[in-house]
Amino acid sequence: MRQSDRRGRAAASRSRADRARQVADLLRREIVHGGYGVGRLPLEAALAREFGTSRNAIREALDLLRGEGLVERCPGVGTTVAAEKYPHDLHRLLGLAETLHEHGRVTNEVRTMSLIAPPAAVARRLGLAAGEQVVFLERLRSLNGLPLSLDLTYLVRDVGEPLFDADLEGNDIFVLLEHITGQPLGTAELTMEAVNADAHTAAVLDAPRGAALLMIERLTHLSDGRPVDLEYVRFRGDRLTMRGHLHRGREEDTCP
Repeated sequence: MRQSDRRGRAAASRSRADRARQVADLLRREIVHGGYGVGRLPLEAALAREFGTSRNAIREALDLLRGEGLVERCPGVGTTVAAEKYPHDLHRLLGLAETLHEHGRVTNEVRTMSLIAPPAAVARRLGLAAGEQVVFLERLRSLNGLPLSLDLTYLVRDVGEPLFDADLEGNDIFVLLEHITGQPLGTAELTMEAVNADAHTAAVLDAPRGAALLMIERLTHLSDGRPVDLEYVRFRGDRLTMRGHLHRGREEDTCP
């Protein structure tokens, strides 16, 4: 085969793969937002017409989504939605139960709760003096019985200790903190990244070891500016999608 023919075939293959990824992105959004309900997706031919592409590109796009666990493809049945993804808003400071109240009941399994000497990095983030202790809390959080996140939380002592006597199984910590402190929460610094599930996290979340997770690091302040709550939250990426509303403006408009 001539080199030019090989290059042409490689380009055609890349073009179809690129198109498949584009279609997968569009299909993913439609599925997550209920565009096809919770049942069967349209036939490949109909999807090809809808997206203006070939059935081969549609087939590859569906294979990508199957690899993510979002759809199932069964001979004689077609492609069906395999699992629902729940939207987690990022434009407001809310607890998980507050965020997902329309989708069912969030329950919390307290796996560990103790008073500890914090790592130096935690003490710095919470603005603690040397020797101050924190309350450490590990919770498995589930929605309608399905494991959703593993939360590791560090709380300043005066705010965290009353939680030993609180109903942590049925309440968001944010709601309890506002009750304990008598003031609303203010702002939070948030970082989000993708991580792979370690053996412990995978076992707790009932996910494959090495599965892709969404991890949020969040430092929450009271309305008076005091940092009180540092969290590391690992979400199952196949059960949650992040969304928010962003506004373009001058940088100084967003500064406190």
